[in-house]
Amino acid sequence: MKSGVTEIPAAPSHIAREHLAAEFTFETDCWDVHDALSKGADFVLLDVRSPALYAKGHVPGAINLPHGKIIRSKLTEWPEEMLFVTYCAGPHCNGAARGALRLADLGRPVKIMAGGLTGWIDEGFELATGEA
Repeated sequence: MKSGVTEIPAAPSHIAREHLAAEFTFETDCWDVHDALSKGADFVLLDVRSPALYAKGHVPGAINLPHGKIIRSKLTEWPEEMLFVTYCAGPHCNGAARGALRLADLGRPVKIMAGGLTGWIDEGFELATGEA
């Protein structure tokens, strides 16, 4: 008797490899973001939540730009090839994906920080407080 895990067979290794490798082109994680920020980030980290939530606690170095306000004119200070990394509250929130989609629609390179603020806290990293 097969379980819910084995009822549908796993993809062949070469297909699984392509799929899993592609995930890294769409996402990064809290640990890698923290490490990069400590060395001088080569990307822009966007907290896409509301200004009130940002003020309560955010990743140090993040810029607050709510996903609904991501428009071309707000991005002019960064070169077209600059990578943006979006995050929101965590896995239960789709704000990071909404922000990433808006950036992609504007032709900007983008990744999502998997785990969002929840993941950041789970890793034991500190938050900054205050307004942008």
